[in-house]
Amino acid sequence: MAQVLILTPLVNSDVLPALGLLSHKTRQIPAEPAQLVNAPSCDLLMVDARHDLARAKALCKLLKVTGLNVPLVVVLTEGGLTAVNAEWGIDDVILETAGPAEVDARIRLVTARQAHDTASNKIHASGVVIDEASYSAKVHGRPLDLTFKEFELLRFLATHPARVFTREQLLSEVWGYDYFGGTRTVDVHVRRLRAKLGDLESLIGTVRNVGYRFNLNDEEE
Repeated sequence: MAQVLILTPLVNSDVLPALGLLSHKTRQIPAEPAQLVNAPSCDLLMVDARHDLARAKALCKLLKVTGLNVPLVVVLTEGGLTAVNAEWGIDDVILETAGPAEVDARIRLVTARQAHDTASNKIHASGVVIDEASYSAKVHGRPLDLTFKEFELLRFLATHPARVFTREQLLSEVWGYDYFGGTRTVDVHVRRLRAKLGDLESLIGTVRNVGYRFNLNDEEE
């Protein structure tokens, strides 16, 4: 059973009648950008595009730009199908006349696909979960407040466990060839990253006179 949130210009209207015959929990809010700030959590977001395609398209594009992390599905009339393209950034479309079996199947498939894609974008290593899609990381479920470069450094080391990198290599891989700062930058970011990792600071190991590595066994030389 999924939590379905519907954005519609006609709140309390029957946007997708077949949903009422299914066990999924649905909620409607006005299709306005301001409503998204405090929107309730959901497993699937539907946008009502039956009456205003241009407005619905703009809303869909806005949702994707702001980092939507649930599937986005548009409800259309049959005539509206010709207007939908990749620019909308949506995951699926459903006709307002679709029957319960089709609606249920589409909900199950799109949420399962989202779950698979989300899992594939995460790196799990020694108590750390790195989500490449949202540029965030957690230690034993606790979110880490990382800067972009701190995140990139952690991600790079974690995707190459046990491999030792010199400061010059890390500077090139994480900061890029066009960065003019010195290798001291790497040391500063490693120190800050270790402080934020707390009890797991030893994940970032030092190999004396060489550089740094990611320790899968939380051991440091």
